Amino acid sequence: MSSTLSAHEASLDLALGSRERSMTPPPAPARRRSPLADLLFGWAAKGAALLTLSLLLGIMLSLVVGAWPAIERFGLGFLFSPVWDPVGLEFGGLVMIYGTLATSLIALLIAVPVSFGIALFLTELSPAWLKRPLGTAIELLAAVPSIVYGMWGLLVFGPILATWVQQPLQALFGNVPILGALFSGPPVGIGVLSAGIILAIMIIPFIAAVMRDVFDVTPPMLKESAYALGSTTWEVVTRVVLPYTKSGVIGGIMLGLGRALGETMAVTFVIGNFNQLDTLSLFQAANSITSALANEFAEAASGLHQAALIYLGLVLFFITFVVLSFSKLLLARMRRGEGGKA
Repeated sequence: MSSTLSAHEASLDLALGSRERSMTPPPAPARRRSPLADLLFGWAAKGAALLTLSLLLGIMLSLVVGAWPAIERFGLGFLFSPVWDPVGLEFGGLVMIYGTLATSLIALLIAVPVSFGIALFLTELSPAWLKRPLGTAIELLAAVPSIVYGMWGLLVFGPILATWVQQPLQALFGNVPILGALFSGPPVGIGVLSAGIILAIMIIPFIAAVMRDVFDVTPPMLKESAYALGSTTWEVVTRVVLPYTKSGVIGGIMLGLGRALGETMAVTFVIGNFNQLDTLSLFQAANSITSALANEFAEAASGLHQAALIYLGLVLFFITFVVLSFSKLLLARMRRGEGGKA
């Protein structure tokens, strides 16, 4: 009897032990660590960062060296002189700087509200069946070559702007002292306003895509909580989504501004390429840094003319650097303000 019970208990213990072993997960395999691979990866990452920094410094140094004859001859007065005379070897970049800044500012004033509306519609208001095709269509605008935008602006948009916008504005405000000067000029459809509108059309896909993506990363719980408290869509966007995604929104705007500052071919087609600053009319032909470089660099003689063009490139590099630094400072100030409120 006792032997029978002992055998039964032994079999029971064996069954329980096998069951516990089957329920216990197998031990994880030991990770193989390779200090050499980690070391090589760290060196590669550090090398990539240093290479990027070296390229940036190299570009800046090459621009300074190439522009040095013009820097030595004209100094900072180059930035404030409207004279551009390759024959008399007198050069000033004020006209090009004004054209670059004016067209980029017009482009931002148009593109930012439109891009915000597109992103708001795609993330909050659009029906599900329309989000994907509409978003894809907007992104496809970024794939259109800039020269196509320039040709369309010169041949199609320019005449429409001259006929249906400039002429009515001149007839309506021609005798008004300030507004009349802003709308003066021959109705040919090229000038600062035309270039700014074309740039706005070109940068809308970039800003709208970034805004849409950063709006999508807002936690749904935050938006649903705001809606549950009775907030409207506008209140949710302005008080929940924008504060949460302001860094990404500003980054998208800076991306569009960088594209507008550096655009060449589209601006060359529609800005008029005329070195004058006699009037601040939005419809007057003007020039920009990129269009001046595209039009004159190939035929510029080595010497002061070429150095002046490189000086313009250095100025554009500096403008881009200042804009990027300003955006970083703005974001840092906004973060400090959040800490103070908390």
